[in-house]
Amino acid sequence: MMIEEQNQLGGLLGKQLEAVVVDPASNWPLFAEKTRELISKEEVNVIFGCWTSVSRKSVLPVIEELNGLLFYPVQYEGEEQSLNVFYTAASPNQQLVPAAEYMAKEMGCKKFYLLGTDYVFPRTANKVLKAYLKSEGVPDENVMEEYTPFHHQDYQT
Repeated sequence: MMIEEQNQLGGLLGKQLEAVVVDPASNWPLFAEKTRELISKEEVNVIFGCWTSVSRKSVLPVIEELNGLLFYPVQYEGEEQSLNVFYTAASPNQQLVPAAEYMAKEMGCKKFYLLGTDYVFPRTANKVLKAYLKSEGVPDENVMEEYTPFHHQDYQT
């Protein structure tokens, strides 16, 4: 819809926009292959996509090698920067750290339980969060951490 509206306004820099859509079907290695095709064969100038950290990390070497441009639309774990990527959402220091600070100062929380899926984002984000908590004097024994496999559903225990 945005492309249609922009093209009705004359396009971008005098050129009509065209969407080229691919679906790597959550196959992380396929993300890199499709990115290479988009840039090399389809001559795509900008990619908007990747919804997971692993998909972004899969395409990053290709984006940098071919000097492509990626707009990554979701929060990310930080600890990565590239001249070829616009990280458009929050990183842990912009989202998790203020939440932990609020919980400690406004709600008096002294213990933290970091639960996440066994995956790139939760592990890296929790590493940042643990470092922040430690810098604020929260003892290690007051920070618990646990990771569950994808599709885990029983959190009763």
